[in-house]
Amino acid sequence: MDQGLAGKRVLLTGGTRGIGRATALAFAAAGAKVATCGRAAGADAESLASGLGPDHLVIGADLTVREEVTQLVKSATEHLGGIDVLVNNVGVDGAVMFDQLDEDEWHRVLEHNITVTYRVTRVALPAISDGGSIVNVGSSVALRGRVAGVHYTASKAALIGFTRALCKEVGPRGIRVNSVAPGLTETEPGAGLPPAAVERIVGMTALGRICQPEDVAGAVLFLAGDTSRYISGATLNVDGGV
Repeated sequence: MDQGLAGKRVLLTGGTRGIGRATALAFAAAGAKVATCGRAAGADAESLASGLGPDHLVIGADLTVREEVTQLVKSATEHLGGIDVLVNNVGVDGAVMFDQLDEDEWHRVLEHNITVTYRVTRVALPAISDGGSIVNVGSSVALRGRVAGVHYTASKAALIGFTRALCKEVGPRGIRVNSVAPGLTETEPGAGLPPAAVERIVGMTALGRICQPEDVAGAVLFLAGDTSRYISGATLNVDGGV
């Protein structure tokens, strides 16, 4: 069934690497017009811009800076002519045992993983068309917890609550809000983990492999498209059955 994404105007944060990059390319392949950003200009942004082509927009933006969020949304809206789909993908990881978790590290992770989503969504919402879609990229760890990840888990759990509450406020405009919750994703070889750790995680996964960025992109496109038109406030696990 056609997802109805051709011609849709998509603003995607954190699109130059990993899940974001795969998602930007998937939207473009489906006929959507994409505006996306990375933290700074560089080789990743340049190669993505080349891969997407001239109809799309790739810019640098540090979304922990309010003024840069405003500029990103302004540039995207002008380039696209409006926004039909917003994908909040910016996020960082952190691995610190709780008894060593200081406030600077706590705020770093919460700032990137939930405050940036709040900030971008609040600025972009007036430009999002009625009947549009917001998709937040979280993590399946929000439902399970993780050793040395209290702050990371808390930030991703907050994203689920954000999704559930916001969908009720924007529902009267026909705007849907959902999230995807990937498991360990191979954005670099072995997901940056020692082989023994990868083997242990794969052994816990029903499908017997690590998630690929394209697996998450497929879920994002589903939630952004017409075939999910009566789904809102949902969190879709993309973890291979952990």
